[in-house]
Parts: sequence; structure tokens; C-alpha cells
Amino acid sequence: MTGTGSAERILAILDVFTEDHLEWTTEELMARLGYSRPTLYRYLKALREAGFLTSLPGAGFTLGPRVVELDYLLRKSDPLVSTGQKHLEALIDAYPCSALLVRWYGAKLLCVASESSTPNPLSSYARGRAMPLARGAISRAIMAWLPRRQLEPLILANLDEMKQMGLGSTLDEVLEAMRLVRRAGAAVAHGEVTPGVIGTAAPVFDAGQSPIAAVTVTIAGREVTPETLNSIERDVKTRAAAITKALAERRVEARESAGDFAPIEFELERKSS
Repeated sequence: MTGTGSAERILAILDVFTEDHLEWTTEELMARLGYSRPTLYRYLKALREAGFLTSLPGAGFTLGPRVVELDYLLRKSDPLVSTGQKHLEALIDAYPCSALLVRWYGAKLLCVASESSTPNPLSSYARGRAMPLARGAISRAIMAWLPRRQLEPLILANLDEMKQMGLGSTLDEVLEAMRLVRRAGAAVAHGEVTPGVIGTAAPVFDAGQSPIAAVTVTIAGREVTPETLNSIERDVKTRAAAITKALAERRVEARESAGDFAPIEFELERKSS
């Protein structure tokens, strides 16, 4: 498990687990990853002993209990979740809806926290389930604020589906649609992810003013009037801005407390901004 190469190859094993393929045999893993049998067995043994994978006799490998443990620790430690929780609760107190915090990482959108004031939440994407990039308010609330060099490849990779969503049939047309979202400060989508549901989302930014997450309200269309939708959009933007500000203040406090021993993430943040 030493060396960058080994680490990347081990992580590649975890990356093959998806909602559509939850269990893998050793033969399937060798065919997918191209590892030799001794190498694969060595990596699987390390992952199983660490609790990241588990298996039963005669069955394939599935994700192990260590993943659940890390998820619990993430909930306790993620400043986005701890800062945003009260804002989600305020939104569900104001409307019969689900309110979500969705984090952007790599090229994925992932719900990290959610609250609901309806008995049967209408969101199709619970915590931990990756969301589509080409559909919905959440996607546009993130993508509209990405730098063009980062945004263009994402649009081109998802252009066919974006075309179906009415965002445009060319790169320039979709870029114009993103510009309009940016000017509005939030994105609104009608039934693009879940039929009959209206989603409204606004971005949360890091210190370099890059989008790192979105605050979202999903609500049944039958509950919404034009006035209600305007109110939701205003509140979502306000809540997202408040989380951005709180995260910035938290970073300043952490820097001041750290003094000359500022954690490495501060240096990485400075270089990336």
C-alpha cells in the first residue's frame, strides 16, 4: 500500500462500486481494472482488513462498515453541514418542502444534508446519492458560476441531455442560459429531476468565490403560486449567502487561532483561489 501508484490503484477499487453495481466478484474486478490476481488479492485483503470492503463465502465484495463510520464522522465534522443545518430548518419551517445542501466535488453533485416538512419527501436524491449534471436547479446553480474553462467541457459532455431540458442546442446557447442563471442569482427548474416538483437552488462559495455547494428547496408544484416561488427564490439566495459568510468567518477564526501553524488546507486554498 506504499507509493502513490498503489494508493491510486486501491482507490480505483472503491470507485467501481455504484448504485447499479453494488457487488463485485474477483473475476469481475480483474476484468474491469486489469490487475493481476496476486495484486488484486493483496489490495482486497488490505481493504477488507481496514473495513472498507466486506464479503461472504461464495459471494462477491461489497462496501464495508468503515464507510458508514466515516459517514458518521463526516456529518459531525463537515463545516458546511454544521453551518447550514439551521438554514435548512428555517426553510422547511417556512414552506411545505424539502431543503437540501448539495456539495460539488470533482464533477459530481452529492446531497450531504437534508430536512423535510412533508410526510412523503418528494426529492429523488437522498443524502449520498449522486445527482445528474444536465438536469435540475442544483446543477445550474453550481455550473453557472464555474469558470468557463471548467464549464465548457461539462456542457459538451452533457449537451444532448441539456438540449432535452431546453437549455440550448449549442455550447453558446447553453452558456447564455448559464449567464441568465448567474444574473438571477439562483436557478429554478420545473419537474426536470422529479415529476411535479419545482426545485430552486442558489450557490454557496468558498474563499476564492468558487461554488462549492448549493442550497436547494424542492416543493410540489401544486403548493406553489408565482408569489410563493418568488419568496422561495429570495429565501434560498439569502440562506446560501449566509452560509457563505459563515464559512468565511469560520476560516478567518481558524487562521487566527492557528497562527504560524496554519493547517495545510489554508495553503492549498490560497493557491487554488
